[in-house]
Amino acid sequence: MTGITASQAAYLGELFRLGGESEFIHPGSWAETLQVSPAAVSRMSRRLERAGLIERSPYRGVRLTGPGRTEGVRAVRAHRLAEAYLVRVLGYGWHEAHETADRLGEIADETLVARMEAHAGYPRRCPHGEPIPRADGTIDVPKDVPLDTVAAGSTGRISRVRVRDSERLEYLELKGVLPGSAFRVESRAPFEGPMRLALPTGECVLGQELTRVIWVEVDQPL
Repeated sequence: MTGITASQAAYLGELFRLGGESEFIHPGSWAETLQVSPAAVSRMSRRLERAGLIERSPYRGVRLTGPGRTEGVRAVRAHRLAEAYLVRVLGYGWHEAHETADRLGEIADETLVARMEAHAGYPRRCPHGEPIPRADGTIDVPKDVPLDTVAAGSTGRISRVRVRDSERLEYLELKGVLPGSAFRVESRAPFEGPMRLALPTGECVLGQELTRVIWVEVDQPL
């Protein structure tokens, strides 16, 4: 950590994940993803604003400043590399790495982060497919879209699985819905109904709750 608390880093990292480097984020969304109360977010917002790490705008929300982005990216890098290290090196399942990675991220300095990165084989994405920021703060943003926006007949590869719940992650792994897997949308029911996918492991049917959090890179038609 660099002059801020582990709690502050966690808030800034989550704000970065929500897109707070380029747009204002509603405090309610921030609180929901952090699983804290709106009052806790309000208190932390005031501290982070005084430190020059975020800016607040009435009726619009909160957004990272330049220094805030630096700290947020650092927190995200530590967390995602910790997840990769836990899964690739220590044999954790992708469904059980998140909380342990949170704790590792709280104590990780630049040396520990660099060593986890090296031992994990310099991964460019975490086990859930999220891009890992480089040490210089740059990050490759995938050109992907939520699966629930994709038309029947489309093909491509699963890019990211944007959910943390361990039961859902275990279920998706069982069905073969993993980052990097090829897919084809065989059919989709009308009125936001379920989608039927063909995967290397077979076919599966997914409801909208899951198709919203599965992001995919779609092949361009020839």
